[in-house]
Amino acid sequence: MALVPYEEGAGWGARQLHSPSATYRFASHTIRLRQDWRRLGVAAVVWDAAVVLCAYLETEGIDLRDRSVIELGAGTGLLGIVATLLGKGFFLFVCAHVTITDRAAALEFLESNVQANLPSELRLRAVVKELTWGKDLGNFPPGAFDFILGADIVYLEETFAELLQTLEHLCSEQTVILLSCRIRYERDHKFLKMLRGHFSVYEVHYDSSKDVHIYKAQRGSRKDDF
Repeated sequence: MALVPYEEGAGWGARQLHSPSATYRFASHTIRLRQDWRRLGVAAVVWDAAVVLCAYLETEGIDLRDRSVIELGAGTGLLGIVATLLGKGFFLFVCAHVTITDRAAALEFLESNVQANLPSELRLRAVVKELTWGKDLGNFPPGAFDFILGADIVYLEETFAELLQTLEHLCSEQTVILLSCRIRYERDHKFLKMLRGHFSVYEVHYDSSKDVHIYKAQRGSRKDDF
């Protein structure tokens, strides 16, 4: 699940997290998301890392058309929704196919946001599916995805091995992994070191205003353009 440590407090950030909704503009669409801190906690609010990765996909012109994309730890679904919108082709059969995943407890909430924010012709191109890292991998074809996306999913050290196992299962030699995160603690550096033991990893973007890094990872020593 897209969970990050958070301490309640005063200020705009806390008010934003506790707001029942959040609105964004990406891919020429207004996206209005429900938030539900009281029921689902940090899994049901939008975090800066998701916003930054959405902006990166759009501004860098990452071509998702006719690609198979999966989001891990989707939370509110913002990133998966934007990926689906950006992957729209002139014809439906060349649109991206996006799988938006999280744990079972968040799926009903996630599905409601996805369905509310996609045009009817794209709803069949986005599938909400349960994925607990390291446990549900048999439900996903190995190496079947062109892009793997994750925003603020690196936070609990006890999940690192399962996350790496999941990434390895989902990846082919051509798969591009894009992870956005804040580096809050030493354990975050530990995950990046673990990731580099399995993939070639490069920092491709840093948003200084939000202190969010985006890392690109691929198998082997490749440093392909998108």
